[in-house]
Amino acid sequence: MSLWRLYYHIIWTTKQRLPLIMSNKESELHNYIIGKSDALNCIVHGIGGMEDHIHLVVSIPPTIAIADFVKKIKGSSSYYFNQNIPATSDKFSWQEGYGVFSLGSKQLEQAVTYVKNQKIHHSQGTTNSHLENM
Repeated sequence: MSLWRLYYHIIWTTKQRLPLIMSNKESELHNYIIGKSDALNCIVHGIGGMEDHIHLVVSIPPTIAIADFVKKIKGSSSYYFNQNIPATSDKFSWQEGYGVFSLGSKQLEQAVTYVKNQKIHHSQGTTNSHLENM
């Protein structure tokens, strides 16, 4: 494939929307997801979220189905989190399913800004209801 420009905004939640992504573990989880995406030849443009969900703006090549990408990221990150990050009382796992929205190149910067500022949007009540109410 010689040229592709595909942008997606993907959201998924923790199991039962439990607040499992603690601030002291968030960076390591995000870095793992970025690294795994890189290994799949995907480009993470932005990552962010709250204690109970994650947002990812990513380019996925047309050789990988979106469902396969999400399955690999969710499965491997859950395993990594449980094996390598100090345990809490709750086992870490993701809820089944996800939300995905396609983006045009003109929407990319706005989506990345939204994702990177999740905590601000949630604290100020400026979240996008289409993205947050899955």
